[in-house]
Amino acid sequence: MRKLLIANRGEIAGRIQRTAREMGIATVAVFSEPDRDAPFVHEADEAFALGGASPAESYLRIDAIVAAARRTGADAIHPGYGFLSENAAFAAACRDGELTFVGPPPEVVAAMGSKLEAKRRMQRAGVPQLPSRELRDGVSPAELARLAGELGLPIVVKASAGGGGRGMRVVHSATELAEAVASARREALSAFGDDTVYLERYLEAARHIEVQIFGDAHGRVIHLYERECSIQRRHQKIIEESPSAALTPVLSETIRAAAVAAGEAIGYRSAGTVEFLLTPAGEFFFLEVNTRLQVEHPVTECVTGLDLVRLQIEVARGGALPPQEDVPPLRGHAIEARLYAEDPRSGFAPSTGTFHRFAFAPAPGLRLDSGVEDGSEVSVHYDPMLAKVIAWAPTRAEAAAKLADTLARAQLHGPHTIRDLLVRILRHPEFIAGATDTHFLQRHPPEVLGEPLCDAAGERLHALAATLALQAARRAHAGALASIPSGWRNVPSQDQAQAFEGSQGRLDVRYRFGREGLRAEVNGNALDGVRVHACGESEVDLEVSAVRHRYAVHTVGERVFVDSALGASDLRELPRFAEPEIELAAGSLVAPMPGVVKQIYVTVGARVASGDLLLVLEAMKTEIPIRAPHAGTLTEIRATVGAQVTAGAILAVIEAEPATAQP
Repeated sequence: MRKLLIANRGEIAGRIQRTAREMGIATVAVFSEPDRDAPFVHEADEAFALGGASPAESYLRIDAIVAAARRTGADAIHPGYGFLSENAAFAAACRDGELTFVGPPPEVVAAMGSKLEAKRRMQRAGVPQLPSRELRDGVSPAELARLAGELGLPIVVKASAGGGGRGMRVVHSATELAEAVASARREALSAFGDDTVYLERYLEAARHIEVQIFGDAHGRVIHLYERECSIQRRHQKIIEESPSAALTPVLSETIRAAAVAAGEAIGYRSAGTVEFLLTPAGEFFFLEVNTRLQVEHPVTECVTGLDLVRLQIEVARGGALPPQEDVPPLRGHAIEARLYAEDPRSGFAPSTGTFHRFAFAPAPGLRLDSGVEDGSEVSVHYDPMLAKVIAWAPTRAEAAAKLADTLARAQLHGPHTIRDLLVRILRHPEFIAGATDTHFLQRHPPEVLGEPLCDAAGERLHALAATLALQAARRAHAGALASIPSGWRNVPSQDQAQAFEGSQGRLDVRYRFGREGLRAEVNGNALDGVRVHACGESEVDLEVSAVRHRYAVHTVGERVFVDSALGASDLRELPRFAEPEIELAAGSLVAPMPGVVKQIYVTVGARVASGDLLLVLEAMKTEIPIRAPHAGTLTEIRATVGAQVTAGAILAVIEAEPATAQP
């Protein structure tokens, strides 16, 4: 293997490049138009333009990727995860093109790529199963109701192809089932090119346990211990760790042995993961086999000291794995947090835009796998995961504390992220006690856990620090009267003023420098004992009420980002004279973010009730339902299926029903 083409993007492309470089293997990146200036493109030895923007136009084009390998002289392809990583046709195309595929053989990918086929094979191998029912195309509502009755509610609709929580819907009522099946089919077709779905019994309050397995071409299958991935949103993991706090030594050995048996039953080769659900009673049930490197593989690397990408490449070259007894023992504890560009307070709506700063302070035991840097653009076309932050420590408690502190101190200046949610989860008593399950975020609402770490009092101090930094910047860049002292007024009775819009609302700062020092107030509330120790346009050292903090300030246009031990604030500097806002028609429904209109369920003139589903947008591989905010009559539809819409675009207009007069 001399030259490796990486058929992926973002942080996993960069991760594979690092190992290949250490092994003396040249790398080729492939990229879409939105990714032209992404870090992974610049870090590769060569890069090949696939064109297009959507995955279907770029990263899912088997012919274009194989052609790129031929054009650049690559002799091997690593698929990463997602996209074509579990596509048997892609693995076969690589083999037909005499390219080494760094993954399992096409036959294994095909068998496990269908969750239905995987369930059949695991049943033959004696691995415990949950009851399920296959769905044929065009299944009637009556048939769906019958199948739901056989399984018992709640049930989950699952896409047979792919993974990552795509094409999954939990159903608690038979009346929800038809819409859930239709929605899961659409998402599965968009994400994997296959709309096959099935029904499965849904376990409440289960834990998600998975075992990392590896197989070689010589018939050996080993395990590299387990990971727990119970903290999830939309059936997609956001925090993973190894080892699991839920398993006793005996149960650990039992579940690891079942995973190895599953791998042996299918002749597994390369890196794979066998996923299980674990009940409070200690029973476990097979979920699926992921025939690829997992997103969360770094936690296994941290506790074993192994490089799983290196192992994949060595196995692909024909190398032999060590026997199980020679696998390094577990060392310490590792926890990974997936950082997504989403807003937990708005139903995890994806967020787009430019990251003006994306910075994590290095620390011992800390690892950052990121596809984002300062200036990176987060587009609507791909998964909203930005980076994975991993902490290792001798104990679980220390690893959780280190990871929470690292996330809290990060400077993330741009789109919304789930950073504050992750910090609160890692510091939550239930998580610290190791008592989590897949319903953690149902018991603890994300809109509460996702509130800014910086509270209202902290944001007021951030507003004062931002005000002082802006004033320092103005004085530093003053083009005239630069010799006049800062804060000088020819009418001494007038305070200086600055206003911002923050997460808590409007912040009006008034201040005056005098002989006694700085006097300041925010929203009419005077601050006691204000003392400025140092002040520049990017850092303010400020003491208030005998408590001293350093504030990092970063100004980008009208946005002022402030970071301190109190948390982070994204403040919008308000103009002295407000500009008139564009008035929307009453009842207008606007797009919450850029996206593609996938489905329209209503017509002009229809009467709708509050909560009725009107349209579905798709952005960043996620379906976003647009529902009626109130009852009324639909008077306009300004969207069409397949149209790309911008954030704030009017999609429809509902004329509200007149209020009923009270007797």
